Amino acid sequence: MTRTLHKLSDAKAKSDNLKAGRHSDGGGLYLNVSPTGTKSWVYMWTRNGRRREMGLGAYPVFSLANARRKAEQCRTNVAEGHDPIAAKTQQAEPTFGECADELVSSLEKSWRNEKHRAQWRMTLTEYCKPIANIQVSDIGTDEVLKVLKPIWETKPETASRLRGRMERVLDYAKAKGWRTGENPALWRGHLKNILPPRQKLTRGHHAALPYVDVPQFMRRLGQSEAMAARALEFLILTAARSGEVYGAQWSEIDLDAGIWTIPAGRMKAGKEHRVPLSTSALKILRELYETRVSDFVFPGHRSNWPLSSSAMEMLMRRMKMNAFTVHGFRSSFRDWAGDETPFPREIAEAALAHRVGDATEQAYRRATALTKRRELMQTWSDFLK
Repeated sequence: MTRTLHKLSDAKAKSDNLKAGRHSDGGGLYLNVSPTGTKSWVYMWTRNGRRREMGLGAYPVFSLANARRKAEQCRTNVAEGHDPIAAKTQQAEPTFGECADELVSSLEKSWRNEKHRAQWRMTLTEYCKPIANIQVSDIGTDEVLKVLKPIWETKPETASRLRGRMERVLDYAKAKGWRTGENPALWRGHLKNILPPRQKLTRGHHAALPYVDVPQFMRRLGQSEAMAARALEFLILTAARSGEVYGAQWSEIDLDAGIWTIPAGRMKAGKEHRVPLSTSALKILRELYETRVSDFVFPGHRSNWPLSSSAMEMLMRRMKMNAFTVHGFRSSFRDWAGDETPFPREIAEAALAHRVGDATEQAYRRATALTKRRELMQTWSDFLK
């Protein structure tokens, strides 16, 4: 006769009044309470006349629902003649939620920003509730759309970041051998053909001009003789931050090698950043070098001082483009790179001087990514013409 299942409740499992001993949930699953009050899950079964048992994890780290899923896997193994303990040595396929937790745990050691960690966990937990308990190999396009569609137009920036994070989770699952085939969260060549285009995305409060409109804006900038226009052109071509451009000095520029080396002291992450310069960026620099009057690449009106820190913003206002921000052009570049090019995400993030991966991965990229980033920045420059 089949044993009664699900005898326990969440309230009972949480209770501090449970006596020491084992409390059955049915089907071989027990909540073990130690004399000191700590709780853990145990699965028990009989094989060849001998009773055996296996720990399934501590409570409440592993919830009642999670323990039941693990117990069900164990019962299946027993029914098929397998040893659950032996099967445990091979990591079982997780749900999407479990896979997301595992990925974030592996990545967060390399993240210095606590807010970044919290955002990853919040978005993958809060918005992915409809698919959290689905086996990761069963996640398809329908499941991805079930998460993204409700927020695609009302929260475009959140939706864009969430899609990228879901793509990372599913790539991780594939690398671990839990799924095969194409990634259903992939944008280029897949979701791009299903979801409506995003008209305007923002990074935080930085409103971004859609990348499809940036080439026309660049042509407008080219008609201006203002130094702020040259600075803004250069900023867009290099996907740099405004402070990095305002403070750029000729000692940082190698026109022959086509490299702009920004010292660590001027970088947000506190690490030196080398920017490969496209032909268009070099053209701007060479023309400015011929008439240089200052140590600064983009000089202001005062002797040996850079442009005012509001010069590019004021130019945007004069051009009636103040609905968008200077910083937003980094978002325009990132969206273009993700939507329209085959360049890996890591290369686009490196171009923005964002940290990706652990120390070993970062050291490897420093040695290999410059050539790839040069190709990316030249492709961006060609797109902007």
